[in-house]
Amino acid sequence: MLQFEVLATDPASHARRARLTLNHGMVQTPVFMPVGTYGTVKGVMPRSLLDMDAQIILGNTFHLWMRPGLDVMRQFGGLHRFEQWSRPILTDSGGFQVWSLGEMRKITEEGVRFSSPVNGDKLFLTPEVSMQIQTVLNSDIVMQFDECTPYVSLDPKTPGQLTTQGEARASMELSLRWALRCQEEFARLENPNALFGIVQGGMFETLRDESLAGLEALNLPGVALGGLSVGEPKEDMIRLLHHIGPKLPSHKPHYLMGVGTPEDLIEGVLNGIDMFDCVMPTRNARNGHVFTRYGDLKLRNARHKNDEQPLDTTCTCYACAGSAGVSFEAATAQTGSDRAAANGWQGFSRAYLHHLDRCGEMLGPMLCTVHNLHYYLNLMREVRAELDVGALSVFVKQFHANRARGV
Repeated sequence: MLQFEVLATDPASHARRARLTLNHGMVQTPVFMPVGTYGTVKGVMPRSLLDMDAQIILGNTFHLWMRPGLDVMRQFGGLHRFEQWSRPILTDSGGFQVWSLGEMRKITEEGVRFSSPVNGDKLFLTPEVSMQIQTVLNSDIVMQFDECTPYVSLDPKTPGQLTTQGEARASMELSLRWALRCQEEFARLENPNALFGIVQGGMFETLRDESLAGLEALNLPGVALGGLSVGEPKEDMIRLLHHIGPKLPSHKPHYLMGVGTPEDLIEGVLNGIDMFDCVMPTRNARNGHVFTRYGDLKLRNARHKNDEQPLDTTCTCYACAGSAGVSFEAATAQTGSDRAAANGWQGFSRAYLHHLDRCGEMLGPMLCTVHNLHYYLNLMREVRAELDVGALSVFVKQFHANRARGV
């Protein structure tokens, strides 16, 4: 089941505010979706995800097929009960993971043959198998099996050569044929959830247009943009987003796969994107790199050794504000006291988090992950609020000014 309602639009851009209803609940968009590849969002407890109001999370077909396997997934009736998550889940089809195997896989019309990176077993992943796996997982949004068109050719005879338009066309057309096979298998399985198609076509606008037209002929309930953030220069990603984003069907949800920085999310929103996912907030957190309202902060820098400030003085996440949920900025504004006596503020200092990182303590990346995910989720919450009152343009201008200011 999928229902999609556009609630508000921005007259100065292609941004929109919408509501997406799925079998396991409602999702307010624009939305960021934390990535839980193996059935867990790395470094954060599920309770914390609920506390920060994560509306929908991701799982990965390829990795869950490898481990724990479909026998376990069937036993638990799907991914929701297995990982104890009652809200919606989207599963990637495995196409990107197959692409990342490089020379370890062989792509044919029928599917992809490869050796398991876990135990070396010979495996064959096809559009039909991907639909069968995702049906067992019972994810609310199922992604079609596609070939992720590389930015750099994987042909060892021409290392570093850009993918040609002919190669990109062949890849895009294969993905379209696979989309049809996914749709037919999805229907045969009587999967009650929603199947999204993926627009491919490499770095070529004309191919992106053809891919979108082909998917529209299938009339799938949602559409995603794939093959971006795969190594291409940022200007190419933005160019393609500006070209194809506004052309996506207005009555369906739009998903930009694997993107990206806070600035990328805002750029996506302005070009009609409703849904985002990226490993950046969790992966960067594990390396002491945090996102704040006033730019990015690298905790491993020596200047943070004695810094008593929280990661972000405006943030109300547990890492920055503690259990009181009061930001340092708000607490000092209310009392006029110095930081040591700020009423209600119980967050962790940059000095403490710097120390945890230097010592390799688990708590450090956990707290940074809580903060980064809270920041991404709150950014989309703020965007939704500004769209509700018709003030997105002012917000975007202030967002860029704040981020450029630096921490």
